[in-house]
Amino acid sequence: MNRRKFIKNSALASSVFLVPSFVKAFGEEFVSNLGFKRLVIVQLSGGNDGLNTVIPFRNDLYYKNRPSIAIHKNNLLKLNDDLGLHLSLEPLKRLYDRGYLTIINNVGYPKPDRSHFRSTDIWQTASDSSQYLQSGWIGRYLDNYGRNAYKAIELDESLSLAMKGNILNGIATNDAKRLFKTSQDPYFKKVINHYNDNHLNKHNLGYLYKTMIAAKSSARYIYETSNTFISKEEYPNTSFAKQLKTTAEFINSGLETTVYYTSLSGFDTHANQLNTQSQLLKNYAESIAIFVKDLQQNNTFKDTLILTFSEFGRRVKQNAANGTDHGAANNVFIIGENLKKKGLYNNLSSLEDLDNNGDIKFEIDFRSIYATILKKWLNVDDKVVLNNSFKPLNFL
Repeated sequence: MNRRKFIKNSALASSVFLVPSFVKAFGEEFVSNLGFKRLVIVQLSGGNDGLNTVIPFRNDLYYKNRPSIAIHKNNLLKLNDDLGLHLSLEPLKRLYDRGYLTIINNVGYPKPDRSHFRSTDIWQTASDSSQYLQSGWIGRYLDNYGRNAYKAIELDESLSLAMKGNILNGIATNDAKRLFKTSQDPYFKKVINHYNDNHLNKHNLGYLYKTMIAAKSSARYIYETSNTFISKEEYPNTSFAKQLKTTAEFINSGLETTVYYTSLSGFDTHANQLNTQSQLLKNYAESIAIFVKDLQQNNTFKDTLILTFSEFGRRVKQNAANGTDHGAANNVFIIGENLKKKGLYNNLSSLEDLDNNGDIKFEIDFRSIYATILKKWLNVDDKVVLNNSFKPLNFL
């Protein structure tokens, strides 16, 4: 059997190796030597309009640049005398009022790229805008600190670049039972039993072979462990909410996973933005609120940190289609019980001093947020993971 035939005929290889591509995940070697803190990442894919999310309702320039899509000051949730939240984020505002939310404004990176794909790659790899990396920041975290204790799951059928390391990768699954059933396919048992290491190494298939063995062990562990807990909370009937419900079941079952990666798409609002963004933010906020409640009911929220980001913001000035085009700096949400700086971390950048493309200037490098989480939450060397030194922030 050659490599091409092996991959083509292998349902597990395509669903577990080529997509999740993980090694030694959750087997008998798993040991936990930290306080078992978890990170849940939420990506708002498409470029959420941060200016209509955290709204400068006392700024005349905001309304001048957005005559038909600006949020009226009487139709928002006030955070202070200058800024308010989109009305759809009311469940998030309740977390804010309880001290569980930090809002970091003006987050970006030097020389921003306005391509969805490229900017997503930059955020997921923690690279410079001119640097092209083949490994993600979570993947490198696994490379350096995940050999025994730390693993990552993406609640999807495919694995993003963020989760791919040079040695280890995370696993992508949104259905533990289906993953387990796939791992039991008779075809793979035949392959594992028939081909010895010498044969596989001769045809450059040794790595695939070892991955299949690890996949079988991992799929069983994930399924049998997570199957011990079924959430009793009523989540919204959306795919994003389902991701969070599955994440809650993984966490509350005691699955020894450190990083969970989720995403909500649809934020590329070039036209008719108001209704689209309103529905998306409602989906996000309601799902997050139920997720937090689910964790609190099971005493796991105290050890969980939730990071929400989008690959870029939108232009300050609206376009002719009652939408906004690709921008740069944006806001980031940090949710948890252990926040040092609760509420607004910093003020919104000036709308008078924009960059050459009419975008809000970035103030905080997103990699400083990663560095803070790695160093202060996951208790690892952020410089090793990020391949550089970034000044940690004070939200943890």
